[in-house]
Amino acid sequence: MANPISPIYDLYAIGNALVDSEFEVSDAHLIAMGVDKRHMTLIDEARRAELLGHLSTTASRRTGGGSAGNTVVALAQLGGRAFYSCRVADDELGKFYTQDLIDNQVDTNLTHAQPAPGQTGSCMVMVTPDAERSMSTFLGATAELDATALHEQDIARSLIFYMEGYLAASPTGLQAALQGRQIALDAGVALATTLSDVSMINFCRPGLNAIVGESLTYLFCNEEEAQVWCGTQDLQAITGQLSQLARTVCLTRGPQGCVVLEGGQQTVVPAATVKALDTNGAGDMFAGAFLYAVTHGHSHAHAAWLANQAAAQVVSQYGNRLTSADMGGLKARFAQHVGI
Repeated sequence: MANPISPIYDLYAIGNALVDSEFEVSDAHLIAMGVDKRHMTLIDEARRAELLGHLSTTASRRTGGGSAGNTVVALAQLGGRAFYSCRVADDELGKFYTQDLIDNQVDTNLTHAQPAPGQTGSCMVMVTPDAERSMSTFLGATAELDATALHEQDIARSLIFYMEGYLAASPTGLQAALQGRQIALDAGVALATTLSDVSMINFCRPGLNAIVGESLTYLFCNEEEAQVWCGTQDLQAITGQLSQLARTVCLTRGPQGCVVLEGGQQTVVPAATVKALDTNGAGDMFAGAFLYAVTHGHSHAHAAWLANQAAAQVVSQYGNRLTSADMGGLKARFAQHVGI
């Protein structure tokens, strides 16, 4: 993080603006709906209407979402300074999403321009009793996210520029991420991204390759994503390949904690022991907590401890976000853990 300009943001991120609706369903229900378990599937408006018909009698919870959106909110709740570039429509969901960022003290391009007519993106998150989440995503307005959402001066005055891996599926979103990437590189801002989902690796690998590119500082992925990316289940081979992609790699392994790869060294950080109810948002939470810690002077091992604790807390409840009170308690435990 060699940015010579006095930073005003710890994290500047670009990603999809999605309002999450979360449903508790059975495996049989998933099969009946034809939903691919554990993965994210892009859907159109007709498919969204069909799925909502299946779920018409199932209660749901609504929250702000989007992978990078969850990450910036987590960082801000811990006390970090964040900016989020995204796109919504001029509808009720768009107003809800914008207000959610404001309420969580995340600065955004959404407060600088009038949104266009249309439908704000939404994600139907279906959680089964084994805590696995399966996502059906209607991109709506976020499919047209482009470089007009970027604030070049704010990217240049950030410590880290974070690109949501899901943007690999959007031609204009990908171009915006890559344009922001170059702005960050030119300004000496560190780069970070996530592999996001197996579906992105299988179907959007060229876009992900471009996002990862060269000079990446932080890469986040889970074990399944790493296995698909590397074409092997051998952990030693995986860590060897991933180490070539970024200066620091965080490989999350669920209840086995995470492995931090850096400079040829591997640091294993144990997970917190919890009963998982819902894995939605776990990786996003991990990234937000980790990046909060490293931008506030903590070691990568300590950052991974905080990230594991945050991810464990979010999977032990239903929903992709924690409350500010939850995050305050987590921050207090972190201070005790690192002795400050």
